[in-house]
Amino acid sequence: MSSINSPESTSTQGPPLLSVEDERAIRDLVALADRSQTDAAVLPGLHTDTTAIVNLYGRRLLGRDTFEAAMSAALDSGLGDVRTSVEVLDIRPLTADAALVSCIKTVHDQRPGAELIPPTTGALTYVTVRTSTGWKIGLAQTTPIASD
Repeated sequence: MSSINSPESTSTQGPPLLSVEDERAIRDLVALADRSQTDAAVLPGLHTDTTAIVNLYGRRLLGRDTFEAAMSAALDSGLGDVRTSVEVLDIRPLTADAALVSCIKTVHDQRPGAELIPPTTGALTYVTVRTSTGWKIGLAQTTPIASD
């Protein structure tokens, strides 16, 4: 079976379109996730129960409960002084209820002694899905961008 976006598709229908409201809601979700990077009471709730996360170092977390436990442990370890900033580059609808969000993530390590480490950047990809309570993050994958 081919999807409507695959080259093998016989349909003349183009990719689904996101409404202006959906795009705004997805951008707001990404912005709130960025602002909540050190808030274990907020960030996990922005993800689906079955979320999959692969961080900048390749650690894979499956499920919101696993993510919540890992986030709490990381914040207790001093990683709460590591800040990120996220810039949305592109939002592409996959279906009427799912969108692919391409971002650049910059990590700023504010721990003592970290001034020797330059900011790290990564290509952050989200798959966002519409749920009964609004848009949520179903997948977050960050791939390091090599510095020259």
